[in-house]
Amino acid sequence: MRYLKEALVGLVALLALALVLAGVPGLTALQAQTLAAVLVTLSLWGTALVPGYAASLLFLTVVIIAGLAAPAEAFSGFSSQAMWLVISGFTIGEAIRSVGLGTRLAEGLGPRLSHSYPALLGGLMGLCIVLSFLMPSSVGRAVVMVPVGMALADRLGFGRGSNGRIGIALIIAFGTHMPGFGVLPGNIPNLVLAGAAERLYDVRLAYASYLALHFPVLGLVKAPVIVWLVLRFFPARIEPGATPELDTSVRSDPARQRWLVLLLVATLGLWLTDTLHGISPAWIGMAASCIILMPRIGFLDGPAFKQAMDFGTLLFIAGALSLGVVVTESGLGPVMAHWLTGILPLAQGHDFANFASLVGLGAVTGIFTTIPGVPAVLTVLAGELSELTGLPLDAVIMTQVIGFSTVFFPYQAPPLLVAMGLSGESVKPLLKILLALAAVSLLVLTPLAFFWWQLLGWI
Repeated sequence: MRYLKEALVGLVALLALALVLAGVPGLTALQAQTLAAVLVTLSLWGTALVPGYAASLLFLTVVIIAGLAAPAEAFSGFSSQAMWLVISGFTIGEAIRSVGLGTRLAEGLGPRLSHSYPALLGGLMGLCIVLSFLMPSSVGRAVVMVPVGMALADRLGFGRGSNGRIGIALIIAFGTHMPGFGVLPGNIPNLVLAGAAERLYDVRLAYASYLALHFPVLGLVKAPVIVWLVLRFFPARIEPGATPELDTSVRSDPARQRWLVLLLVATLGLWLTDTLHGISPAWIGMAASCIILMPRIGFLDGPAFKQAMDFGTLLFIAGALSLGVVVTESGLGPVMAHWLTGILPLAQGHDFANFASLVGLGAVTGIFTTIPGVPAVLTVLAGELSELTGLPLDAVIMTQVIGFSTVFFPYQAPPLLVAMGLSGESVKPLLKILLALAAVSLLVLTPLAFFWWQLLGWI
């Protein structure tokens, strides 16, 4: 298998060299060179031939040395709000673990969820869906749920690297991210889409109509599919009367737990009301992290903070975020989107073919721009696509949601990487579930969504 990966990366590298030397018709020299760097980076991320953080560092280095982007663009991933939300997520998650709050919550939830492994995964997915309506950030949801899930895994005897523990980590990773695509403030790409649609076309996405259009398929149907896939790929069994070894490094401290709960409630309250006070969830999370790290009143000292930070994951995420910005700033994203629309079977009167093509366009664009970059690239083309397909403009805009919620590779969705990093499990199992889920989404959920949209009168 490694030889096949090496051969694939080698072929991509040769193609990239050809792009640099010969150029591409319709692309400027800068765009062709950017495409070459992107293709090599995507092949390294996709094959995991080298660690993800190494591929990210390689991409950033090449972009700077080759002059493909200014430092502010190349390193934009480090200054993005998403990155600081991730850092605060690691800090808050470690605080929840260190005071034993995750274990205490697990003790309360355990009797209700641990009747069987399928019931456990289904119950955790249900909790994650509820949080999608309460918290505006998938990373924030993961911060709350991962420590609880890992404590549950400990109490049920699922050791590190076991199917049961991986299954719990995957359910929380997907549960805190995927159903949120059906709730307007649930994920960052949704908000990017709403802002772009209003700015470019004066189309305002309403909470209720967005929820009615997307949540039945992307939430109520897709969530059970995820549970089924995890059960199939990572089967496990909860042994009756299991008496696992508990984490002796965690000391239950009721007084500190109460103080941390107050801090978390205040943080959650500010997250829920971010539209009122205008403070980004990232900066709210950072304020909570500052309190957590304060001597005497806080919860983490220096060594514990270092232990909480997964710098490999942070570099990986920074590279993924920066790649989307570099592609957009080079103008490569719209050019590639126009090229893809030229080969798609778009024609007025063929509604299902048009619908499926637009969903596929969003899904494929996400491979090159990462998920947050999809609405930034495709919303600009929505008017043109509406004329080509004969579909209403608001329907064309909304197809992006089904497209960018169809994820093929982990690097496309940083919140999935964050959740797995918080769990302490490998990110490799993500790929297996993602590819299977993408196939189900394109072959089953997309037609189902089309018929649902017809029923609602959108098409």
